Amino acid sequence: MEPQDIPVSTSPEAPAASGASEAAPQAEAPPESPEALREALAAKTQEAERLQGRLLRLHAEFENYKKRMVREKAEFLKFAHEGLILEFLPILDNLERALASARAEAGSTPLLEGLEMIARLFRSVLEKAGVKPMEALGQPFDPGYHQAVAQVESSPPAGAERRAGDQDANLVVEEIQKGYLIEGRVLRPAMVKVSRAVSSVSGDGAGGGGAQA
Repeated sequence: MEPQDIPVSTSPEAPAASGASEAAPQAEAPPESPEALREALAAKTQEAERLQGRLLRLHAEFENYKKRMVREKAEFLKFAHEGLILEFLPILDNLERALASARAEAGSTPLLEGLEMIARLFRSVLEKAGVKPMEALGQPFDPGYHQAVAQVESSPPAGAERRAGDQDANLVVEEIQKGYLIEGRVLRPAMVKVSRAVSSVSGDGAGGGGAQA
């Protein structure tokens, strides 16, 4: 028995099946013109510069904020105890009055020495806190530092007549209560008496004129 030939299929569907396995070619995007690329690059560069400038401004503002916080904290710590010190100043005032009375008595006593030691310690503690006494006696009156409680007529030297604008007018001639500064700022103004110029009177005629007025 002879072998038979196996028929080969020539159906048109076979090439279609093999062709479906191949990917269809995609359409390529048209290249952009150099002018469009330059415009896009310029826009991106401008945007980057804008963002960089904003970042630099934010950084500067943050640095200024940190410096301001440091200054405010230092100021707060410097003057935080201001109210407490004001409460202690009257105690120092009374202590100094007691010292003045004790010194007026003849001789030195252990009590006086003890009071002086306490006063020195008190002033030392205040100085460490930035508190210093104000020098007022003999200084020109300044309402920013002094609180005038009275005016005193200042007499000219013997044999001299007072002239308008004499330098010894409007000066602190007596300190009723000592003033204090804290870190250069007024903590408590000094209570003082201030000199006042006296109208000059020269000759009998001027005196008679004053009496008529």
